[in-house]
Amino acid sequence: MNPKQRKHSGRPVRLWHVLAALGMIVPAVALVAVTSPPDDRNADWVAYGGNKAGNRYSPLKQIDVGNVSRLKVAWEYDATRLAPGITAPRRPMEIQCQPIIVNGILYATTPHLSLFALKADTGEELWRFDPFAGGTPRFHVNRGVMFWENGQDKRVLYTAGNQLWAVNAADGKPVDDFGDGGKVDLSQGVTGRPGRENDKLSVDATSPGVIYKNLLVIGSRVSEYGDAAPGHIRAFDVRTGKLKWTFHTVPEPGEPGHDTWPKDAWKRIGGANNWAGMVLDEKRGAVYFGTGSPSVDFYGADREGKNLYANCVISLDAETGKMNWYYQTVHHDLWDRDISCQPNLLTVTHKAANGKSRKIDAVAQATKDGLLFLLDRDTGKPLFAVEERPSLADFHLPGEHPWPTQPFPTKPAPFARQHFTEQDITDRTPEANAFVKAKFAQTRSGNKYMPPSQEGSLYLGIGGGAEWGGNAADPEGILYQNSNEMVWDLKMMDYRGRPAGGANQASPGQLVYMRNCAACHRADRQGSGQEYPSLAQIGNRMSKEEISNMVKTGRGRMPAFQHISDKERDELVAFLVNAEPKAPATDNHSAGEAPAEAKSAFPYIPPYINNGWTRFFDPDGYPAIKPPWGTLNAIDLNTGEYLWRVPLGEFPELTKKGVPITGTENYGGPIVTAGGLVFIAGTKDEKIRAFDRKTGKTVWEYQLPAGGFATPATYMVNGKQYVVIAAGGAKNGHKPGGKYIAFALP
Repeated sequence: MNPKQRKHSGRPVRLWHVLAALGMIVPAVALVAVTSPPDDRNADWVAYGGNKAGNRYSPLKQIDVGNVSRLKVAWEYDATRLAPGITAPRRPMEIQCQPIIVNGILYATTPHLSLFALKADTGEELWRFDPFAGGTPRFHVNRGVMFWENGQDKRVLYTAGNQLWAVNAADGKPVDDFGDGGKVDLSQGVTGRPGRENDKLSVDATSPGVIYKNLLVIGSRVSEYGDAAPGHIRAFDVRTGKLKWTFHTVPEPGEPGHDTWPKDAWKRIGGANNWAGMVLDEKRGAVYFGTGSPSVDFYGADREGKNLYANCVISLDAETGKMNWYYQTVHHDLWDRDISCQPNLLTVTHKAANGKSRKIDAVAQATKDGLLFLLDRDTGKPLFAVEERPSLADFHLPGEHPWPTQPFPTKPAPFARQHFTEQDITDRTPEANAFVKAKFAQTRSGNKYMPPSQEGSLYLGIGGGAEWGGNAADPEGILYQNSNEMVWDLKMMDYRGRPAGGANQASPGQLVYMRNCAACHRADRQGSGQEYPSLAQIGNRMSKEEISNMVKTGRGRMPAFQHISDKERDELVAFLVNAEPKAPATDNHSAGEAPAEAKSAFPYIPPYINNGWTRFFDPDGYPAIKPPWGTLNAIDLNTGEYLWRVPLGEFPELTKKGVPITGTENYGGPIVTAGGLVFIAGTKDEKIRAFDRKTGKTVWEYQLPAGGFATPATYMVNGKQYVVIAAGGAKNGHKPGGKYIAFALP
């Protein structure tokens, strides 16, 4: 990093020392075609990610580095109104939706999954559609919607609960000739495993798919436990809703990749799903996406092998669903390292082995653990060398088969730290340092690929690096990626949550709890922070009926457990409110041995589960690691070198004490514009910011009424450019919001 760029960064010098140590230097730039320029008066944001390539780039430049400081609120829309007959969940719901704007109309969703249309220049509501009218709601986050048109037939398609809806874009009414009165059951082509044809499996979708011609290709969100549905990729006819093709991410007998699993694993192992969204190359007729880890997370003894096509970047023929290629980023995942964001399709100038440069259409895929894989769009081969590095540790859970190596790109350098070492322990205060150091001394750490253990392990990369907000790419081949640097405290426990040699009896409700709830809320019901709250005293806060309804409808990250029978749900509720009968269940087993149900094909019951997704904080609630805790990075993908890296977000109370800006945990992604700006919200301090895309300097910020845990969009209507963000709040214990806010120049 040269001195001039350091001078203009406006950030603490010690961050640049990190960059210098990593050899991040300013590269040359090359051209990449991202999208066509708008007309003089109007420009849309037509898809999740801005365009079907997922670039999050806009050629608009009315708002630029010189005038962005003059941005004002143009309009606000309150999205919190509930549909008649629908009762709000006890805890507020989030908005993670990035709107689309088509022909000057903005389409997006409310916290409770209603779909609405607004005039994009005024925020005036045109119509609203409520998917749960007259039925049982299934609440979950939604990150975007899709648009299709053929002449006068214009449709908005999106998911609510386990339904895929097609809604008339003109009046907000369901399209009667799509599926069953406008909706399609998302469990189509997923349920009905051999001998389990009537299983009720949790299947919904939090991210939109892509539309190729008259086909809608989409992934799904499924359980992360032993009752997980398989993560099939499916294509539906946009006009009729009929299922056209299915791709099995856990290969079935006779399919390529089947031999990377035990023989009958496909009958009981689910997951390997695309929950983070996908992108489309229309010219090639190819869809690109990443997949998550197999279920169950953190324990893989009963799925020995590489486990294709979990944790893969995949290209499919959009017309047929046949695979073009795959590239696996984690073998036999034991760390919940799902591919957590859309790929980004761009063109780079790359130097070949003969020294000559050529332009290559590429796929950029960022990961939770801060790696960035740059792959050839036609072959899936890495453009920068990837090393298979040894990853075995000298310990693992009984029966586990860790893979001996893991892929590691030589370029670009990681955009997040890879290991938590003693040198990384916070020095914010002597007390914080002593607290974290004591925990560090008692817990395994230092190797990102050490298998989970009953002794406990400290990891980076479970909840970011990169998260579902994705990244943005400009026409010069520069990728803008936000990142989290959070330590996670993972400890495995046996199926009951008992210490070795503990009691072998559990009540019926406790068994239901351990199978469905303990992986997030912990076996002791203590939870792991705001996102997974304690259930220990839930009976004092909610009635039995309210708890039962929450289990049925879901909320936020919690899916709807509609596959649980009424009897099991009653047993679970009784256990949660400490009102169970004394008689224990008869399912006894010795410590370390799988319970009897584990021997059945499905649902799969592992002998070990995790203690919940637990962040590691110091006694004052700040991250246990030294800053930066969140960053925004500019990476030249032509050369693999970094242009700049700055902290993203701040803790105002620390800034007032003279602490250099630390960055914060952040959820939501960036957009980049021809006006030289990167817009991003998502930070713990609930601000939206604009950065100079050349230097990383903050050139505008606005205090939102609630956290903007979503990705912005930008568009032009009648000659005026707007930037819009969903300020939903609620995530990780933040105050609730519920507004969409648009900004423009006065």
